[in-house]
Amino acid sequence: MNFQEGIKMIENKEEFIKFLIRAKQSTYAGDGQYSKNSRPGSTDLQYREGNFQYIDTYLGNSDFIGQEVVWVDGKAIWGMNYFGKMLTTDIPDGFVDCLKLALKNPPKDAPYRGPKLVQTKEFEYHCNWKGDLDLYEGNEQILMNGKEIYNLKFNGGFLE
Repeated sequence: MNFQEGIKMIENKEEFIKFLIRAKQSTYAGDGQYSKNSRPGSTDLQYREGNFQYIDTYLGNSDFIGQEVVWVDGKAIWGMNYFGKMLTTDIPDGFVDCLKLALKNPPKDAPYRGPKLVQTKEFEYHCNWKGDLDLYEGNEQILMNGKEIYNLKFNGGFLE
């Protein structure tokens, strides 16, 4: 696939969304392999499919900032920035499992983070957004026994 074919895939947003979901499911949410750090202290995960490349880079642990970008033939075409913060001093057991469960299941009509709601025994994941793949913003939070313990803000869109 060349760049022009990549642009056609973007114009066919259904195919782009399928790629983006596979990339997300194959990296952090799917316990993907970490790649070489792109910045001092960063954590990086990559997914490739043909001429498409997805890289998720973040810094920090319980409080963190990150960026997901999709490239075709080495040209950045779509991206998302995010900042997340734990609102407790410790990360509770099962928290990461709940977050990854949500991130493995992004909605096809809004594949930014997770679905609007995921519930586990102790946790509730909530995600709200506005906009579309071209330009969007949103917020996710996780509640433990009804109390908010985590919050993340995200935004992004297509790049020209």
